[in-house]
Amino acid sequence: MWAFPELPMPLLVNLIGSLLGLVATLTLIPAFRGHFIAARLCGQDLNKSSRQQIPESQGVISGAVFLIILFCFIPFPFLNCFVEEQCKAFPHHEFVALIGALLAICCMIFLGFADDVLNLRWRHKLLLPTAASLPLLMVYFTNFGNTTIVVPKPLRPLLGLHLDLGILYYVYMGLLAVFCTNAINILAGINGLEAGQSLVISASIIVFNLVELEGDCRDDHVFSLYFMIPFFFTTLGLLYHNWYPSRVFVGDTFCYFAGMTFAVVGILGHFSKTMLLFFMPQVFNFVYSLPQLLHIIPCPRHRMPRSWAVLSPSPFGTSSSDSSTMSESPDPPSFASQPPDILTQADLFQTKIASWPRPLPPFILLQILSSAFPFPCDDRHPGPFLPSNDY
Repeated sequence: MWAFPELPMPLLVNLIGSLLGLVATLTLIPAFRGHFIAARLCGQDLNKSSRQQIPESQGVISGAVFLIILFCFIPFPFLNCFVEEQCKAFPHHEFVALIGALLAICCMIFLGFADDVLNLRWRHKLLLPTAASLPLLMVYFTNFGNTTIVVPKPLRPLLGLHLDLGILYYVYMGLLAVFCTNAINILAGINGLEAGQSLVISASIIVFNLVELEGDCRDDHVFSLYFMIPFFFTTLGLLYHNWYPSRVFVGDTFCYFAGMTFAVVGILGHFSKTMLLFFMPQVFNFVYSLPQLLHIIPCPRHRMPRSWAVLSPSPFGTSSSDSSTMSESPDPPSFASQPPDILTQADLFQTKIASWPRPLPPFILLQILSSAFPFPCDDRHPGPFLPSNDY
């Protein structure tokens, strides 16, 4: 039966600092609200009738609190080395790994905030994580340098038990950093979604690390907990303000900060393949979003569809029982004959909603798949066409 492992003293200190970070995040976000609005780092919540200015880029606050916690925490894993009798040699490799991880995360927070301010293009967003991951890859090269992986069981008859990837392993780690940062950024657009998914992933990693503390790789999982515990609590404070209806927006700063934090613990904690299992919803969303990312179908800003902020019946028709409870869909309002002083708040909202071309229907993808992978079908007796529910 599994028992909760005994936590070392540095982890207890880290937990206390993380709880203080939760309080700090909850307090600082509303305190800096006016500063962000004054600096025009604000926006309006799409698809809502309220036109209230909401501060953006609040991930920089949770990221700053996260960095302060870990900067103050740096001496605690090495306290034994301050007493000569208890330290045979200073663990320079652990110290370099800790500093290198903080450097990569700090660079990503800075680049993410620059993206929020400058509104960079997508091709630039692919380069930013690559640049920020270079310190991380150098730390891995100098401290570990191991590029051998354990081959999955189905492939072992062909490749053997172990496989040395060489330089390709560093390419994989760089791509992992790029994927983690942009995967959080792509699965966004709903209040609390970015912070919520990051909170779930971090909680899953914490549970995984705690379970593995009794294994052979204890030090690697303790290192991961040094980062995941503060990240969980600072993200929890951010999610409190970002939950629907959102009072703040996390911005690209938080997406990059969260993704790089996950990449750091996955690479330096030596469980990058397990990390991808925690990212399965993001992997599915990435594959599903490829037609938009490759501009095969239109990709509006924030991938938000056209909306007039009103409920309307389906364009495919309704049953008699449903039609009595629904009104006809109103046309887009025209305000040419109305003076500006009598426009309502909802009217102003409707005039600002952009319209994008209708995306390709989903059945086109099915047609492409059926053409690529044909299967026998007897269409000589098609039978009657029966309507059905979407089950």
